Amino acid sequence: MVSLTAVRASNAHISSTLPSGLVAIFVGGTSGIGEYTLKEFARLTHQPRIYNIGRSKQASDHIEVECKKLNADAQYTFIPADVSLIRSVDTVCVQIQAREKAVNILFLSAGTLVTGNETEEGLHLIASLKHYSRARFIFNLLPLLQAASGIRRVVSVQCGTKEDTIDLDDLQGWKVKSRDMGKYRGHSGSVTTLLLAHFAQQAPTVSFIHDFPGAVKSGIGRGTTGLVLVALTLLKLLGPLIYIPQQESVERHLFFMTSAVFQAREGLEEAVPPGVGVGIARGIDGVEGSGVYSADEVNESARITVEELLARFKKEGLVEKIWAMIEEEYKRIAKLPKE
Repeated sequence: MVSLTAVRASNAHISSTLPSGLVAIFVGGTSGIGEYTLKEFARLTHQPRIYNIGRSKQASDHIEVECKKLNADAQYTFIPADVSLIRSVDTVCVQIQAREKAVNILFLSAGTLVTGNETEEGLHLIASLKHYSRARFIFNLLPLLQAASGIRRVVSVQCGTKEDTIDLDDLQGWKVKSRDMGKYRGHSGSVTTLLLAHFAQQAPTVSFIHDFPGAVKSGIGRGTTGLVLVALTLLKLLGPLIYIPQQESVERHLFFMTSAVFQAREGLEEAVPPGVGVGIARGIDGVEGSGVYSADEVNESARITVEELLARFKKEGLVEKIWAMIEEEYKRIAKLPKE
C-alpha cells in the first residue's frame, strides 16, 4: 500500500516537476472516475491539452466550464463518439493524430456492467468497452505515445489485481450471466493485463497500468438487471460505509498517471520522483520498474499468486493468442458495409 500521505506529497510536485503542455486523452471522461480525474489533472498541470472522448455533449460542456475555472490556461477539446464501436474509435484517433504529434497520457475508463447486448459491429458490448475498444485506442495512438518527450503512460481503469482464469472459448463473455460476474471479472482482468503486456513488447518506453479503483460512486451500473442490479443496490445503500472517497480515488489515479513509481521499462520519463520511503512498483513479472503494472485501489502491485498466474499465461502463449483473436475481429469489422 502507498499511503495517501505519500500520494498527496507526490501530487503536490506535479506543477513544479512536469513540463507545460502535457497532452492527455480521457476515454470515458464525461462521468465517474474519468471525469473526476480529468478535472484534477486540469487543475494541477500547466497549460494542459485535454481531449475528452464520450457521448454526452451536455456533460462535456459542464466539465469544460469547470476546467476553465480550475485552470484558465487549460485547452479542452471534446470529441463526441460511441467508443463501443471500433470504427468510431478509429475516427476519433484520426482527429487526434491530425492535431497532435505526441501524446503523454491515455486514460481509459469507459465501461459497463450490462451483459448480453450486441454492438452494431457484432461485438459483446461489455467486452468491446473493456477490451476491443481500449486495445484499439492503444494500437492507434501508440506511435504518438512513443513520440512524447516527457511522460508516457497508458492507464486502464478496470480490475487490476483481480486477474484469474481465462476462457478462450468465450473471450467476449457471451455466456456470462449475472451470477457469473465475479468469475468474468477475473477473466476480463487477465485479458486486459495481457493486452497491455502485448503493447509493452512493442513500446518499452511507455508505462502501462491496469488498476482496480475499488468501490467508487459512478454511473457504471446504468442499465444493469438481475443479481448485478441487486448487488449494486446494496452497494449504494452501504455506500457511505464502504465507498472510497471521490477525492482519494482522484488523487490515487493522478499518482498512477504521473509518479515515477510506475515507470516505463526503458527510457527516461519526466515523471514525479518517488518520495521518501516510496519504492518503485513491482511489475506483473515481479520485477521492479518493468513497465506493465497490475495495481489495486491503494496503488499496491498485484500479489505474487497473480504474478505467477500471469507468468503461466505468458508461457502458454496467451498474449499472442488473445491479440490474434482481437485482430480477427478488427479485420471482420473493417469488411462490414459502410453506412
